Amino acid sequence: MNFIDRLLPAPVGGGFRMDDFWVWGGSCIRGEDGHYNLFASRWPRRYPFFEGYIVASEVVRAVSDVPEGPYDFQEVVLPVRGEEHWDGRMTHNPTILRLGDRYLLFYIGATYQGEIPDPDILKTGKFPQKDESYSSIRIGLATSESVLGPWERHELPVLKPRRGMWDSSVVTNPAPCIAGDGSIYLYYRSNTPGGLRIGVARSTGSDSPFFRLTDRPVLKLGTGKHVEDPYVWWTGNRFEMLAKDLNGGLTGENHSGIHATSRNGIDWTLSIPPKAYSREVRWDDGSTTVQGSLERPQLLFEDGSVTHLFMATADGPGGFRKAERTWNMVIPLVH
Repeated sequence: MNFIDRLLPAPVGGGFRMDDFWVWGGSCIRGEDGHYNLFASRWPRRYPFFEGYIVASEVVRAVSDVPEGPYDFQEVVLPVRGEEHWDGRMTHNPTILRLGDRYLLFYIGATYQGEIPDPDILKTGKFPQKDESYSSIRIGLATSESVLGPWERHELPVLKPRRGMWDSSVVTNPAPCIAGDGSIYLYYRSNTPGGLRIGVARSTGSDSPFFRLTDRPVLKLGTGKHVEDPYVWWTGNRFEMLAKDLNGGLTGENHSGIHATSRNGIDWTLSIPPKAYSREVRWDDGSTTVQGSLERPQLLFEDGSVTHLFMATADGPGGFRKAERTWNMVIPLVH
């Protein structure tokens, strides 16, 4: 069955939203507490969406008794901790995994000097904290023996840009995957003159360093084709990937999703057809909407099976810059 054919109607009122915050990028796991714990990003709605996340995003945890939600806010998991830390002023894009008796929370972080500018200044897009923060984005890891914390952050990033290489501008959108041998494959996005590309590094464990498996991007894309927001999982005999088709060059639909597979985690083949999901969403009340944004795909696993797709979404005519509301929605899957 193609991935897109596994999508069931999404529950109206499900997922996670907060009235006074932009909410983005939810990653869900069933914790040892028996509840479904959703790790997501939020930042105040008084700031513009894009500029606001760069200077004010924080990773939070929400909880529900059922995977569809609705999820209730519980706590800030990775708060501001001072500009002297590499991730001291911003945390974003969390992905939660469990390896043995430890929870692994991957995220991006950044730092900058000075106060957060006023919302009117942020709306201009021209303020020094923006470039300072974005250029300092790195991928980090926090670990805990409980999904409830406390969380111990690695003092240094686990992955940085490489000067003079294709991924010299930024490493972001971490997509960790635990392979069959217990090693961690860490996929990420970087910006290149040819478009957005995805790379991969590997570690033998959560306390071991990550090393690139290849000096080239892992998806061979043609000119004008762009992907980001990868999510990768191991099925027992191969890797599978979901990713956002930024301009529709692979699926024919702007901001829809692709599905791809790989035997070794490096050489990937697009599925036929490649489309994994569409911005046109079916709801369980019988309605259909075209979401302004549908991004950051994440999966929930129950007893080794994929059961739900979590997506960051927005209202509006298209694109998060035109959105008035964002939240994390949940799509049940045939399994």
